[in-house]
Amino acid sequence: MVNSYFHYEVIVVGAGHAGAEAAWAASIMGARTLLITMNLNTIGQMSCNPAIGGIGKGQLVREIDALGGLMGLVTDQTEIQFKMLNRSKGPAVWSPRAQSDRMAYALSIREALEQLPNLFMRQDMATEILSEGGRVQGVRVQTGQSFFAPTVILTNGTFLNGTIHIGDNQYGGGRSGERAATGLTASLVKLGFEVGRLKTGTPPRVDGRTINYAAMEEQKGDPAPRPFSFMTDALPNETRSCWLTYTSLSVHEMLRTGFDRSPMFNGTIGGRGPRYCPSIEDKINRFADKDRHQIFVEPEGLNTHEVYVNGFSTSLPEDVQFHALRLIPGMENVHLLRPGYAIEYDYFPPYQLRYSLETKRIEGLYFAGQINGTTGYEEAAVQGMMAGINAVQKLSGKDPVIFDRSRAYIGVLVDDLVAKGTDEPYRMFTSRAEHRLTLRQDTADLRLTETGYRLGLASKERLVRMQQKKAALEATLYHLRAINAQPEAVNAYLESVGTAPIQTPTRLERLALRPQVVVSDLLMAMGIYDTVVTPVAGMENTAELAEIEIKYAGYMEKERELVGLSVEKERWTIPDTFNFTEVKNITLEAREKLSKVRPQNLGQASRISGVSPADISVLMVLLRKYRPGSALPPEA
Repeated sequence: MVNSYFHYEVIVVGAGHAGAEAAWAASIMGARTLLITMNLNTIGQMSCNPAIGGIGKGQLVREIDALGGLMGLVTDQTEIQFKMLNRSKGPAVWSPRAQSDRMAYALSIREALEQLPNLFMRQDMATEILSEGGRVQGVRVQTGQSFFAPTVILTNGTFLNGTIHIGDNQYGGGRSGERAATGLTASLVKLGFEVGRLKTGTPPRVDGRTINYAAMEEQKGDPAPRPFSFMTDALPNETRSCWLTYTSLSVHEMLRTGFDRSPMFNGTIGGRGPRYCPSIEDKINRFADKDRHQIFVEPEGLNTHEVYVNGFSTSLPEDVQFHALRLIPGMENVHLLRPGYAIEYDYFPPYQLRYSLETKRIEGLYFAGQINGTTGYEEAAVQGMMAGINAVQKLSGKDPVIFDRSRAYIGVLVDDLVAKGTDEPYRMFTSRAEHRLTLRQDTADLRLTETGYRLGLASKERLVRMQQKKAALEATLYHLRAINAQPEAVNAYLESVGTAPIQTPTRLERLALRPQVVVSDLLMAMGIYDTVVTPVAGMENTAELAEIEIKYAGYMEKERELVGLSVEKERWTIPDTFNFTEVKNITLEAREKLSKVRPQNLGQASRISGVSPADISVLMVLLRKYRPGSALPPEA
């Protein structure tokens, strides 16, 4: 009889945001899962900033939640401030972001995972991938023990051969105070995987009791905060403000005194860092014409004085960090709790993955998170969830779950990684999604919850809530299209918002098209809000949803037309046996890139840098005639 202690259906290595979501998804879907982490006390830890969401990232969190994932629920439980970013722009780019209590967040993640009967944990370091005949068999850990499973998910974050840099000092570590993970990279290279090196960084943490907040600008959260989870009925009452201050020329001059000892500038760091989250030394070097840069002072939690200095990521010597901080308004007497640092770590270029996040080289082995070259909690979490889902799908002999770019930001993220690859830390933005009006954060449940329910990840209650929301939205739209507004009932409101009064009865839908009109305010002014808007569970605003549907109907129709054109290419699958090197009618660059990435369909092939529309046309002709195992047609 197989000893169940050593045998599982899914093994997840790493318990950060990717690992937590992978273990959650696999366990909820019924797989017997082992979660291996180097430290059980740091499960779900927020390694960098104490916040979830942001531009593009907030959309990912809402999609995680819509499918039945964990991150949105825990964010709501531990939230201390909420903001909807980009409200001054169109709804396609509205992005939720929440400050969380760092310690409470990690504790809540662990508590949620420990409640799962199918999930087992082990504190240890995975050092070797066990495989046979191109299939994964399990992992060997530092203590010499082997654990076996037909599917393994690696979510190692920045721990693979991690090196921390602070000025002239370098030492091994996965993050401050924790050792690096060794052995696993060598095991994967031995199996034939290509490895690269990336870099990220984090700012200093300081004692809030030594900050003069009166010299800074207070940044309060939204007065009517919204939840990340579609299942949240109420948010915590206790909140905290963030604070805004600025660097100055004197701060920049102090920072420059450490450039000769900076690992970024003296060649010590070889890995590429995140383009959109540069260190403070990189900012003042690249943007020398700027007199100042924003610094956001963010609380780490309700029961700590520790403060995160957002915008001051650095690997400069500690003495330079300290003296520069004390030149920032409000920080003249600041006490440094933890210096900022940079960290280099191993990653595996993601062209080596299938869209399911399973590796092409070893069947049953999945990569998720920073091991694939991404940066950020949210990008990691969504990959972990999809790897967990697809590992269970594989166990059941079912097709993997793959979202295309027109259905979810998840699809955009995975497609960008697999089709394009990355040689720098990848970060999600709304600008990466060509269908972002369709993929708004407020429609994530309408797009994805039914899928989550069919998979066994989303609950029946979650499905019912989504169905109620959908019905309420349709009812609200029906009323807006059916009810005529009388001039005497609406003209006072229309004039108050700076738009022309009406002379004859006018459909509410026509009034909703006016940019100055807010539908909920219009209905309130008419005294018919409760008649038109059906209440739903949670904190959803179906009046706002209906308004967006009406105002942007034309744009969304154009997006749907574009989706139809792109979906056609996705249907053209490319067999694994297709030999791109034999295709002589496409460019040499295209042959090389296609052979390296091994795209699964024409849509993916068309998004690879160096592959032209003419190359795609040639491939389309060949694929019409291609039969696996046969030679290519003569026109190749």
